[in-house]
Amino acid sequence: MKLRVSVVQYHLHTINSFEEFAAQCEHYIKTAEEFGAEFVLFPEFFTTQLLSIGNGTGKSLTIDDLPNFTEQYRVLFSNFAKQTNMHIIAGTHVIKKDNKLYNTAHLFYPDGRIGEQAKLHITPTEVKEWSMEPGDSFQIFETNKGRIALLTCYDIEFPEIVRMAKAKGADVIFCPSCTDDRHGFHRVRYTSHARAIENQVYVVLTGTVGSLPTVDFMRANFGQAVIITPNDIPFPPRGILVEGEINDDMVVTADLDLALLYEVRERGSVTTWRDRRTDLYTDWEK
Repeated sequence: MKLRVSVVQYHLHTINSFEEFAAQCEHYIKTAEEFGAEFVLFPEFFTTQLLSIGNGTGKSLTIDDLPNFTEQYRVLFSNFAKQTNMHIIAGTHVIKKDNKLYNTAHLFYPDGRIGEQAKLHITPTEVKEWSMEPGDSFQIFETNKGRIALLTCYDIEFPEIVRMAKAKGADVIFCPSCTDDRHGFHRVRYTSHARAIENQVYVVLTGTVGSLPTVDFMRANFGQAVIITPNDIPFPPRGILVEGEINDDMVVTADLDLALLYEVRERGSVTTWRDRRTDLYTDWEK
């Protein structure tokens, strides 16, 4: 079974209205649709672009204002998914529950359903500067092309959670990310390769590019879209199916062949998932 995935390197720049945000998103959605994509991934924190609109008195909006756009965001992407018949992982959006802020990935289904997965591991900056709370539950999402997981940026740096995702049947890990420098970018990128090798899964990763000069902690972005495979003979060298140009505004697209995953898990040069020493450490399948 194959699924075609488009991955967005979302360009952050100052805007004046929600309508400008919607028009930019529509551009990426239409591009993915032209390529025949079945799944589309946007980056983490891309909706912080809405904070650049300001409050009408010359002052910038803050992270506490971002949940005020939640309903518009949900309606926008739900309509996109229904109109295009695509599964859209619309990056992350900050929502408020019980007066707490959660950095939450959203999956918009073509039939109108909306799945949510709050980020599980929160960076020191998110805690100190934005008072974010970590999610307290983890789920796998069923789609008509199999099971997927949504793990956001810092989450991919923790091997246990991806082990759990694979044990629950996920073949594709979608990872929206947002990093402001090369160090953060490469932490996420290198650990994504490790997770793909350890669990013999695909990792679909992307990040924000551009800048938001008026939004605190979003003034610098260093990002690139990539689809990462296990490093084995059926896949391209370096374990990279496709990647964008670093820090450019663009969309990349490729087909993910799930049959190749099943093949290498059984007969690969290495069989990392099968060869786990569950006599020595946790067996997440139990």
